[in-house]
Amino acid sequence: MRLSPIDPSSYSNAHELIIYHVDLDWKVNFDKSTLSGSATLHFKTVRNDVEEIFLDTSELKIASVAASSSGGEIPLSWDVGTHIENIGSKLTIYLPTKTTGEISVIIQYETDPKASALQWLTAQQTCGKQYPYLFSQCQAIHARSIVPCQDTPAVKFTYNATLRHPSYVTGLMSAVKKASEPGLSKFEQKIAIPSYLLAIVVGALVEKEIGPISSVWAEQEQINESAEEFSQTADFIAKAEEICGPYVWGRYDLLVMPPSFPFGGMENPCLTFVTPTLLAGDKSLATVVAHEIAHSWTGNLVTNRNFEHFWLNEGFTVFVEGKIVGRLFGSAARDLHALHQLSELTDCIKTQLADTPELTKLVVDLSECSPDDAFSSVPYVKGSTFLRYLEDLFGGPEKFEPFFRNYLDKFKYQSVLTEDFKKALYNWFRENPNNDVLLERIDWDQWLFGEGMPPVIPNYDRSQLNACNNHCSLWAEQGVEVIRASPLLSEQLTSVQTIEFLAQLLAKKTIKELNAEKIELLEKAYGIDGTKNAEIRFRVVRLYIRAKLMDKMNKILSFLNSNFRMKFVRSIYKELAMWPEAKPIAVENFYKVKDQMMSVCAYGVSKDLDI
Repeated sequence: MRLSPIDPSSYSNAHELIIYHVDLDWKVNFDKSTLSGSATLHFKTVRNDVEEIFLDTSELKIASVAASSSGGEIPLSWDVGTHIENIGSKLTIYLPTKTTGEISVIIQYETDPKASALQWLTAQQTCGKQYPYLFSQCQAIHARSIVPCQDTPAVKFTYNATLRHPSYVTGLMSAVKKASEPGLSKFEQKIAIPSYLLAIVVGALVEKEIGPISSVWAEQEQINESAEEFSQTADFIAKAEEICGPYVWGRYDLLVMPPSFPFGGMENPCLTFVTPTLLAGDKSLATVVAHEIAHSWTGNLVTNRNFEHFWLNEGFTVFVEGKIVGRLFGSAARDLHALHQLSELTDCIKTQLADTPELTKLVVDLSECSPDDAFSSVPYVKGSTFLRYLEDLFGGPEKFEPFFRNYLDKFKYQSVLTEDFKKALYNWFRENPNNDVLLERIDWDQWLFGEGMPPVIPNYDRSQLNACNNHCSLWAEQGVEVIRASPLLSEQLTSVQTIEFLAQLLAKKTIKELNAEKIELLEKAYGIDGTKNAEIRFRVVRLYIRAKLMDKMNKILSFLNSNFRMKFVRSIYKELAMWPEAKPIAVENFYKVKDQMMSVCAYGVSKDLDI
């Protein structure tokens, strides 16, 4: 079921005409949980005599469609096709004459209260408990639930927006704010973006400056903590520019989201969304911001043409993220970062993707499933590992980074396929005939279409990993009495090392005497019980489940309900579903809280629980 010749997840006829600019006029209706207003879509044809426009929609209530001309508006005929779950519906607009050149179409509409891209929070679901809150998450194909569009990353458009909202809240978008007064905000995005980077947030937000082009936004209760946690943002941007070239987006602001935000971060241009689970108190999880900054080049400037080639977005971004970490904290820290990500990939393949090995390929087939079904750490970690393998193959960063920067410059503002990257790599390195043998060594089929873990693991510096290995062996192989007497307990691990050690422990097929006493000793030995680090707490909760500690169920559910980040909740629910006594409790809990989740998260958890 390939809907479009260029994108299996889109109905749009973007091979015939493309949107190049959008004007939005939206009213935020908290009373109805809807956005209402208009979208004016400006098209240019890429072939002559276009007769119809096909757009992606999902549960939109279309009121009218008209062509805009110098003489006014001309009503157009239109119809909406059958709704397909996780894909949406095709909006067909019939043009009165065969069209070549440019055309503008005005669509009046309202979103559905359950629009998959939007999360409407009551005042009680916010930190301040006074005002409601709205935020969006359009990646991968959810923009179609808030605007009729060509919802494919093959199409990029600039946009202007007028946002009408209650005067007691602040409106922000993935654009530069051009004007603001109580109840009205205007925005401009001069750089063309794919639809999945369209973003909106409306809430009781305040701002604090954290760099020359950066502020952090959050509710008042979290603003100081957030500003301190993300104080390295300017340093991350500077290192990213060294690697990738000039930053072109003007502003780089951060928004600390409510707990229901389903991802670690979202790279919306000019306004990165980040999960509050990054507020660890010691900046140990702040490298997620380095990842989102890297997206300013890899993903936002050079974009995958469809989500079958998502690794061109996320794999490249993780690769740059690692380089930023290396420049700021040393090459050993970069390699520990990469090794930990491989641990997470191993866990993902063994658990989340155990029943769908075809989704462990770097380039996947989405003709029979949605991008949400395929979402995992595979494009992130397997993709970045492939790039590190290529970097090492061609002689290290001093040889590879000039090519990488040239690739980003060559394809900026464009959408590409894996073949484009491959051709660019060959064209660059074939300038030196000595590289021909190296190019022949690359097994593209195995890397791109092979299932499972990466076919080659680079020769990473494991010096910072050794301590993690030692601690893991101690806790996996020894009982409580031996562990209590071990000199390893006096050895200080960094937060990253503690996370990796726990990840390794969870990966063990057997853990000797895994019981309440042992886990309580572990929590005390590493100061875990009082930690704010969500990555550490996540892994300890999974140890509770593995040990089948029913008396820890309140702690398990407390963590599970404290945030709805998919990385955490999907793994926990999936493991609870495999524990017969706990599954009914997990299902009951899910039904209680699912309305606080974004639809992409609730959909995934329902599959994990098999309900």
